[in-house]
Amino acid sequence: MNPTRSRRLGSIRISSGPDLKPDQAAIEQALLEGVRQHGLDLLPWNDEARQLRERAVFAHSFDGAIPTLDDQAILDCAEEWLAPLLSGKRRLGDIPPHAITNVLQGLLGYDAMRKLDRLAPAEFASPAGSRHLIDYSASGGPVVEVRAQALFGLSQHPSVAGGQVPLTLAITSPAGRPIQTTKDLPGFWTGSWRDVAKDMRGRYPKHPWPDDPASAAPTLKSKRATRTP
Repeated sequence: MNPTRSRRLGSIRISSGPDLKPDQAAIEQALLEGVRQHGLDLLPWNDEARQLRERAVFAHSFDGAIPTLDDQAILDCAEEWLAPLLSGKRRLGDIPPHAITNVLQGLLGYDAMRKLDRLAPAEFASPAGSRHLIDYSASGGPVVEVRAQALFGLSQHPSVAGGQVPLTLAITSPAGRPIQTTKDLPGFWTGSWRDVAKDMRGRYPKHPWPDDPASAAPTLKSKRATRTP
């Protein structure tokens, strides 16, 4: 928003230019009304804030006490949370993106956030120690993308919602290319894995492709080159 000041003679504007002393309170009120009228998409959302809303929608279906953070509910209390964020700002883009996440966490409250973290965790921690964001917006249920080697040693399929919903694992090669999408990791290990591993050994010889991945050690590293004495 670029404040301007105009000089008029009746209905005729005789000059205009930047307003060197804009009314900050008027600017903040105009920004607030703009969001109310045109929607939350005007705000500088980041991936964390978007995912938090998706997690809340997912978790609400298992615990009705968790707010869904729908647009109307957020806009209904805009005066309470948005007005402080606009203090001293001239544009909505001046709001730090992380501030939106903080607002959503505040609207959920401590108890709901604890339930949310239990039912719809933000990340999947692999046996190799890597952490991967879970996509709760997918139509087929929560999805997480992870390298095959990071899943070695995992004999039970991971789930969310207290074990009620299996994660869709989008398993990739070391280069991040899709290998398999499954909701049954043990079945994949004992089924088509052998053929996949045979093909992958030729493409990625520096990475392990064990016959029994369920009992192999997880790793994010390539094989170390052996040296002859």
